[in-house]
Formats: sequence, C-alpha cells, structure tokens
Amino acid sequence: MAGNTAPFAPFEWMIAWRYLRAKRAEGGVSTMTWISLIGITLAVFALIVTLAVRSGFRAEFVDTILGANAHVTVYSAGEVDAQTGRIDRTIADYEEMAARLREVEGVTRVAPLVRGQLLANVRDRNAGVEVFGITEENLKTIPRVADPETATGDIEDFSEGIAIGSGVARELGVSLGDTVKIILPGGVKTALGSSPRVSSYPVTYIFSAGRYDIDKVRVYMPFEEAQSFFNREGRADELEVMVADPDHVDALGDALIAAAGDRALLWTWRDASKGFLDALDIEDRVMFVILSILVLIAAMNITSGLIMLVKNKGRDIGILRTMGLTESSVLRVFFICGAFTGIIGTICGVILGCLFAIYIDPIFALVNGATGGEAWDPAIRGIYYLPAKLEFWDVMSAVALSLGLSFIVTIFPARRAARMNPVEALRYE
Repeated sequence: MAGNTAPFAPFEWMIAWRYLRAKRAEGGVSTMTWISLIGITLAVFALIVTLAVRSGFRAEFVDTILGANAHVTVYSAGEVDAQTGRIDRTIADYEEMAARLREVEGVTRVAPLVRGQLLANVRDRNAGVEVFGITEENLKTIPRVADPETATGDIEDFSEGIAIGSGVARELGVSLGDTVKIILPGGVKTALGSSPRVSSYPVTYIFSAGRYDIDKVRVYMPFEEAQSFFNREGRADELEVMVADPDHVDALGDALIAAAGDRALLWTWRDASKGFLDALDIEDRVMFVILSILVLIAAMNITSGLIMLVKNKGRDIGILRTMGLTESSVLRVFFICGAFTGIIGTICGVILGCLFAIYIDPIFALVNGATGGEAWDPAIRGIYYLPAKLEFWDVMSAVALSLGLSFIVTIFPARRAARMNPVEALRYE
C-alpha cells in the first residue's frame, strides 16, 4: 500500500520527526542534529551580515562620492601660452560653456570652479588643503556639504569667509569665527621672483561630507575671491556638472562634449573612482565564495549526522521495508530529516542576520565602547561608521545557497538508507 501513497505523505513526516527528536539512548543523534543546525545558522548569519555590510559599504561610498563631488568634470585640453611657453588649461568662456552644458538633457547643474592646493595655517598648526572656489548658490546644491544636520554654522554666511571640512577644523583646532591663514606658494610675482601669497579668512561654515578623506582636506572659498587669490581673473579651472542619473553618466558623454566644444575633456565620477569600485567588485566575489565554502562545511555536518542516523536505525529500516515501505519512502524519510535541519538552520540564520544588520549601529557602538573606541578608525576606513544595507536579493541568495547545499548533501546518505537490504539489516537482530 505504501507504493500507492503520495510523496511526502504524513506518515513519512511522522517517522522523520520521531528520528529527529530521538535521544541518543534510543538510537537517535539529537546531538549531531543540534550541531548541524547551529552550524547552518551561524554560516547563514555570517553570509547575510557580510552581504549587508558589503552593500552598505558600496551604497555609502557611492553616496558620498555623488553627494560631495562632481558627477562629471569638464576641463580644457589647454593652449600654449606664447609668453611663458606653458600650457594654460583655464577656461575663459566658462559662462557661455556652462550655459550650453545646462541645455543638455539630463544635466541638473553646472558650476564653474577655481581649484588649487594650498597650505592652511593657524598659529603653530598647518594642514595641506584643497581649495574650491565656488558661488554660494552652487555650494547650496551640494547635498553632503549643504546638509544642516551634519554641518556647523549657517551656509548663508559663506560669502563672508570660507567653509572648511570637519577634518580640517580638527587638524587646525579651529571653530566658527576663527581666522585661518591661507598660503599660496609662488602666488605673487615680483622683480625678484615669486613670493608666497598669504590671506586670512574667517571660518563661517564647517561641514561633514561623511568621508574622512574629503573632510580632512577640502575648503570652499567664494568664487570671485578665489579668482583673485589664484590669479584667475575672468577665468575658471573647470566646470562641475551634476546629472539626474549618475549611474548612466557615460551615456551623456557625446552630448556634453558637443556642448562644451572640441577642446573640452571629461572626467566622470566613475573614472575617478574606477580603481576603488573594481576593488569592491573583486572583494564581493571573493567574500561570497569564501562564505559559500563556510556554508558548505556547515551543511556537511548534516551528512555526518544522517550517516550516523542511518547506521543506528538500520533495524528500523529493515522492519519498515518488510512492512512494505518502498525505497522511495525511506529516501524521503531521511531526506526530510536532513532537509528539516537545513530549513530550520536557514530560518534562524536569516532572522539573526537581518536583526544584526538592522541594529548594527547600537551593536557596533557597544563593541566600540568595549574596545575603548578604537574598533573603527575613519582614517583607515574612509567613513565614520560601519554601514549595513539589507538587500532582498542578497538575503534570497543566502537562503538559496543554504537550502540548495543542505538538500544536495542530504541526498547521498538518504539514498544509502533507501538501498539498504532489509535481510542484511535484520540478520543479526
């Protein structure tokens, strides 16, 4: 009659459940079952947390790149100065060029910039900084800089001084209202040669872009003041272009070049961050492979437990077979034993992994406090906290991997049980 029953009939589930909860004294392997379940849980937990942190890192880094930097930088190929023989890469018709670029479909903002690397000084403290000359209106459109929740001061006061990154402020030991001396080597040309140009500016705004490497060096100066300070009267060094869809910025390349002119060159955010993004992709693949091996090792514990269960239940298998249970039914019974462990372990791992990713900030704050605040160094990591972002397909990939491996490794010991000869199993009983 067993041969006429549907697959995974209730009695097959009942037998599998009795085997799973049987004590060792009764011929069960509950200890091995628990070890297998815990192993699967921890492996899935580690995989989900790693995938969430990986996604969080990518999202946070890309967000800080797009929120504080140009999506496309337009600059000039340059012309040779007849007097000095040097290549002049400044843009004289920057206003006309900016107007043409704004007409390109998909462009949301174009800002002329004056840019240079200088030395900032306050008393006995010095810091190398990168100065961006920009208008107040354009500064307000930079999301990571104009965010009032992370900044100190009023951005409306920008025209009265300079805006500096929180890292620059910390390096120089200054706060709002303090005066910072800006030094440009070779800024003033005299009969005796070049001499440094020195100007002092009050700090009117302190921002935090969320990236340590940006906050530590970046300074914004009013555009006209920067033109005067860098000897760029009537000129700009480059144009900062923001687009509506930064992920497809390469598709706008031809249109931007056509609008900017033949001697214009483009440098997209992907070009600037290519090495970093490629490193992230490689790290993603390597980490997924390593953690997949961890899940496989955990799943192999199911095989060990099932092999021991089959050995201990040899007499029961012989009896069930003589009562009419088919090989397929025996296979399904032991498949349910192994698959059930994999399913429960996967569910527990998903719950723990998702909870850890959701509450990673308080958990990490606890770890950081226990280690004296040295668990996360933004100077090394580049960002100020450990990000985590749960992605549906990341969780599904972890679930699919865990269940797939659990089901596969269960088949082999289940087939061994199904092919067991009932006569041999009962011979010595």
